[in-house]
Amino acid sequence: MRVLIVEDEVRLAATLRDLLELNGYTADVSHDGESGLDNALTSIYDVILLDVMLPKLNGFEVLRCLRAEGNATPVLMLTARSELDDRVRGLDSGADYYLTKPFEPKELLAAIRALTRRTPELRDTATLTCGDLKLEQSTFTLSCAERSVRLSRKEFDMLEMLMLNQGLVLTKEKLLLKVWGYESDAEDNNVEVYISFLRRKLQHLRSTAKIITLRMAGYSLVPEEETP
Repeated sequence: MRVLIVEDEVRLAATLRDLLELNGYTADVSHDGESGLDNALTSIYDVILLDVMLPKLNGFEVLRCLRAEGNATPVLMLTARSELDDRVRGLDSGADYYLTKPFEPKELLAAIRALTRRTPELRDTATLTCGDLKLEQSTFTLSCAERSVRLSRKEFDMLEMLMLNQGLVLTKEKLLLKVWGYESDAEDNNVEVYISFLRRKLQHLRSTAKIITLRMAGYSLVPEEETP
């Protein structure tokens, strides 16, 4: 299960990420509202932890933009504000839950569990498809007709991004941020290596879907071997 943390306090964001990863979640961090919105709109997250006081776009603005785009990912708002009007504003903007800082780690984890239990219908996390490809998100299994392979975690994360944005161009920078995270020392060649791994698996499966390279732009997954 993947969680996006949008929090400008670097130390708190790192603490939240460590807490979530210790409890079996995959967590990504954005430190401002603009990058948080950009990440949230990819629709790869099961829950978003969203601070209110953010640079560039505040949490209320991020939430309104997210809901205006039709993104229904559960949002848990985190804020030092405790006034009733602020809590009401957050809920009216589309938040699903509201926690006031400071909060107990157990309370945060319980809130995340509650949100993911009651909103499974908002996002079908069972299977993604692209042409003749099927990606089973619960088992990391990629299949085409009768053939199948199991992906590594990073292969899965990268292919999931490509399948969720099939036909669109994803830059190396975006793939680095999504798959390795903001604090990683990974470089462009890491992306190239995993793209190569995935292409070999598509060849092994004899899929008509292809990962194409757009020079000076990035990569795109298309159902057939043709430029979208």
